[in-house]
Amino acid sequence: MESYGNTSIAPTPAELLHGSVKRKKRLNQLLATAICGNDITSSCLYVAAIAAVYAGVLAPVVLLTVGLVLYLYKKIYTEVVEALPLNGGAYNCLLNCTSKLTASFAACMTILSYIATAVISAKTAVEYFHHLFPAIPVIQTTIIILAVFATLTIIGITESAVVALGIFIFHMFVLTVFCILGFLHIPSDFHVMTGNMKTLPSGNGLMMALFLGFSSALLGVSGFESSANFVEEQAEGVFRKTLRNMLIAVIIFNPLTSIISLNLLPLDEIVANKDHLLSHIAFETGGSHFKKVVVIDAVLVLSGAVLTSFVGVTGLVHRMALDQCFPRFLLKSNRRGTRHRIIIAFFLLCSSILLITKGRLLSLAGVYTISFLGVMSLFGIGNILLKLRRSELKRTYRAGWLTVLAAICATLLGILGNVLIDYHNFIFFLDYFIPTVLVVGIMYMRVPILASLLNAANYFMTKILLWRSVIIDEITFLTNQRVMLFARGGRLDRLHKAFMYVMKNESSRRVLLVHLYKSKEENEQKEIEKALHALKQIFPELEVELVVKQGTFGPEIIDALSNEYQIPKNNIFIGAPEEKHPFSVQDLGGVRIIF
Repeated sequence: MESYGNTSIAPTPAELLHGSVKRKKRLNQLLATAICGNDITSSCLYVAAIAAVYAGVLAPVVLLTVGLVLYLYKKIYTEVVEALPLNGGAYNCLLNCTSKLTASFAACMTILSYIATAVISAKTAVEYFHHLFPAIPVIQTTIIILAVFATLTIIGITESAVVALGIFIFHMFVLTVFCILGFLHIPSDFHVMTGNMKTLPSGNGLMMALFLGFSSALLGVSGFESSANFVEEQAEGVFRKTLRNMLIAVIIFNPLTSIISLNLLPLDEIVANKDHLLSHIAFETGGSHFKKVVVIDAVLVLSGAVLTSFVGVTGLVHRMALDQCFPRFLLKSNRRGTRHRIIIAFFLLCSSILLITKGRLLSLAGVYTISFLGVMSLFGIGNILLKLRRSELKRTYRAGWLTVLAAICATLLGILGNVLIDYHNFIFFLDYFIPTVLVVGIMYMRVPILASLLNAANYFMTKILLWRSVIIDEITFLTNQRVMLFARGGRLDRLHKAFMYVMKNESSRRVLLVHLYKSKEENEQKEIEKALHALKQIFPELEVELVVKQGTFGPEIIDALSNEYQIPKNNIFIGAPEEKHPFSVQDLGGVRIIF
């Protein structure tokens, strides 16, 4: 384990295997909060207007309810991520609780959310800027913004986080001034709010207004899931603080901007200016100069949300590439230790989608809403699976069952509400989700696909031996990669469950079974050999090698065996560590919990 200053840095599995560990400094509370905070607090620019469109004068109530949902998810994220403090968010959670394919579905939603976030935020930022300087070309400038933040991410997360922090501090300052000026300009007789109150619906109309307003206002929590995707880059104890800071910002500023708008403008005027509500109010309260400040702030903070997408997707895709859900060439890092191939690929994908849609981002808005609500719902489901299937896993916090179920229901209702608002949202989501799932599915099924190609090559191209040789080599490489499995004893049911997991989730068919014992009396080698004799009849495809060593399970033995047998830690499988163990999952360097 390397150290930088007072911060300990655990190497990634790939770095440990290839001996390329580099020193890097982890993010403190301010820097980590800035990266994800720019995304979630940019919602202040539009969520008050969106909530007013559907909920009318009840928009502040709806926004406070959304804050309550965020409070519930804060508990859920804290339990899961502090129990499994590895990059990947919902993907990492589900990977350690269920199958790799199921986890990949959550990852696809997360990637779509990041694509939509990056493109929409960059495009909206340019639209604000275009409002001040009409001569600026929108599409080309959007691509430039994407390129700038791709470059910042390649330079390094610490350096890019400093830029994000500057944007975040300026944004908080502008919002504070906006709220102060807004409250100072509220009429003493509250006649504007009184007029807006007259539009309040009743009966079923009131309930539907609250439901649709709540569903649309859930856009205000987008970005909350981002911190979990780069938790390994954060210093110890910082993750929980980023969630708290984001929650405070959302609960304070979103309802306040809504209250100010409803006290200063008639509801019809709010709806008419929903695309630039804050700059419109800024002109009313602070004149043209303050309006320009708000516009500049909007451009900066929306650009900061682009940075959040690059940082989050890099951590997620890197983890998926380690788990062979994406091609191995994405694991390549540069001299600064950043994954430039992932960043460049994401930049090209975002730019191509922008050009294909020609800047008409209605479809991506639908993808955006359903994707991030789906990711949060899956994270809540992952929390339930963690409780049921990994009850022995050491935790620093536990979210109550009522909290988890209420949060999942809230985001699922939000998805339903957004479909009711415009069913095209779901259609647009499927247009992007299905191709993404197909790519991951192809990676997941690559051994059967390659085997089918081999059969086709044998049938149609028997004279072209080169093709056949290449495909055989690739299949052999994939199936000959070894995985390491730690066995606590000779229980046949646990070993059967572990081997079944390998058969279902891994391309490898070579298993290194490790048994550790403290004394000769505790050596269960004969019991394990007896169980293996039976299991070889059930799993004839698996080549199992038993290694028996005297020692104590922990990070040191993981490091030693990983180096000795040249098996990366993400291919080492264990049972859930118990409360008695003095180490955490993070200390083990990325091993996978399978039972």
